[in-house]
Amino acid sequence: MRLFQSRFGGLYLFGAVLVTVSLGLRIALALHVGANIEWSAAVAARVILAGLVYDLATYFYVTLPVAIFLTIVPDSVFQARWHRWLAMAVYFVAVYVLLFDVAAEWFFWDEFDSRYNFVAVDYLVYTQEVIGNALESYPVVPILGGLAVASALIAWLTRGAFRRAIQSTSTWRTRLIPGLAHVAGAVLAFTLVGESLSTVSANHYANEVAKNGLYSFGYALVNNTIDFGRYYVKEEDAEAFADLRGLLKSDEARFVDAGPLDITRTITHSGPEKRANVVLVVIESFSAKYLGIFGSTDGVSPNFDALAGQGLLFRNLYATGTRTDRGLEAITASLPPTPGRSMLKRPDNANLFTVGPLFRARGYQTKFIYSGYSAFDNMQDYFSANSFEEVEGGDFRPEEITFKNAWGVCDEDLYRRVVRECDTAFAAGKPFFHLCLTTSNHRPFTFPPAANIPPGKGRLRGVRYTDYAIGKFLAEARTKPWFDNTIFLFIADHCASSAGKAEVTVASYHIPLLIYAPKLVKPGTVEALGSQMDVAPTLLALLNFSYTSKFFGRDLLTPGPERAFVGNYEKVGLFAGGKLLLLLPKKITKTYEVMPSGQREVAEDPALRRQAVGYYQSADYLLRNHLYTAE
Repeated sequence: MRLFQSRFGGLYLFGAVLVTVSLGLRIALALHVGANIEWSAAVAARVILAGLVYDLATYFYVTLPVAIFLTIVPDSVFQARWHRWLAMAVYFVAVYVLLFDVAAEWFFWDEFDSRYNFVAVDYLVYTQEVIGNALESYPVVPILGGLAVASALIAWLTRGAFRRAIQSTSTWRTRLIPGLAHVAGAVLAFTLVGESLSTVSANHYANEVAKNGLYSFGYALVNNTIDFGRYYVKEEDAEAFADLRGLLKSDEARFVDAGPLDITRTITHSGPEKRANVVLVVIESFSAKYLGIFGSTDGVSPNFDALAGQGLLFRNLYATGTRTDRGLEAITASLPPTPGRSMLKRPDNANLFTVGPLFRARGYQTKFIYSGYSAFDNMQDYFSANSFEEVEGGDFRPEEITFKNAWGVCDEDLYRRVVRECDTAFAAGKPFFHLCLTTSNHRPFTFPPAANIPPGKGRLRGVRYTDYAIGKFLAEARTKPWFDNTIFLFIADHCASSAGKAEVTVASYHIPLLIYAPKLVKPGTVEALGSQMDVAPTLLALLNFSYTSKFFGRDLLTPGPERAFVGNYEKVGLFAGGKLLLLLPKKITKTYEVMPSGQREVAEDPALRRQAVGYYQSADYLLRNHLYTAE
């Protein structure tokens, strides 16, 4: 009780509430993930201990300004009536924010199977879509009201201790020691506590449970760019590029320069180029595991499954990341997922080496057509600065919109607009390359009533509607004079959830790629292991384009090194030969054997490590030095 009889007692009380609530959330999340964590006494102890350290670090960070204020403010101010009322109000608000965070973390986990990360930081920036999505997905008003009641109850139950704290007297000397202790606690937290503390086991879920969401949010906010050379294993730049040049060799490619730090090459295909149109559809969260052609028995993808038998299906393709911006980066710029943010959201992302200029130089109309608002994820700036015109949800006329939610117009409305844009380009005698991005397969999973999507689980309903809209889109496209000369590509931006027991679970990055053009592309299946960053080189090869390339990807229709790239901001990996090699901060590498039943850590494969470093270090070098640019 003497602890709460000093003016710092209110902070101690808040700290006790923070640690208690955080522990409760940690236990609730552990129960929620259940059998996904192989519990043992040692793992449980490490989770609790690491969690306590994170909770204390969070306490010192968030209370430091108040601790400094309490150290310097005299008793004449501290004991003033207005100050006491203000202190009680601040205490209530602090408890409310803490409980609000608990609720937000729970829903965030439900969507992403993790504590706060870069996604949460982005969501703080793009409030229009996020708030709208929350209002449409959850009973927000009852939740906020319930949190207010719970906060008031906690404030009432702890009122005695808090009253004693705000009524206490002090001297400069009695305030100095606890004030300096809070400063020292914040300094120690900054110096000693980091993300690596959460690695309590080889299980991703256990590591995430051990964290504190507020701490993780602050960490992601501060560390949105990462110095590859400082934090990751590397070679001499010339060695990394030499390894990469060996991996990029092909019969069609000739390196332009013998210089050691360049991968520019001339891609030559014999015969005339094909002037076919291209419609590249990037589908929100279209995981392979939900589709019948990949073994799902849910029956939610009849149209796509039927199309797969009429087109060229790539069975072993993987997303490079866990967010839409990563997918768009890989598909358009053929880049591996370098640590930190994607190029869409980095500075100096204009005039990159992307597919845009390659098509624009051949007289194509190039458009990015999005059902939402392209300010999200900085898509607007990226595409406009890389040879694309934009059409977004805000450009749709009222009569073009039959249904919309927080993320934008429904897929049917998007596809109808795509058809109209194709009609316009065809009427003007211009070939077109239209890249389209859907949003309907995203929470809150709401669709036009006329679609008659049966009740069911949210994500399965989302896939069912996505599939329904694709069917309608192609039915309309087949009636158009430009259809026979158009190549349609359907690919996911990322999976619905990329979490798993391992730090990076390869199976959670598996996505479909289907190329459909009945008059131009022979149906079949491609078993080669590939990545989203192979889409552009493969498409350009189908069109028989000869061009100068800086792409990191390869044509999957010709023999070459089979590999895929996966990452989640800090952890980036190369998957090849049944093994996944991860590059992690603090110059750590880990190697996993990837099996149908899961992943297990094995001894490092030196050759695979050199390949991974060659790809990622070279990409970082070119981007950091502004060398990955259009000629």
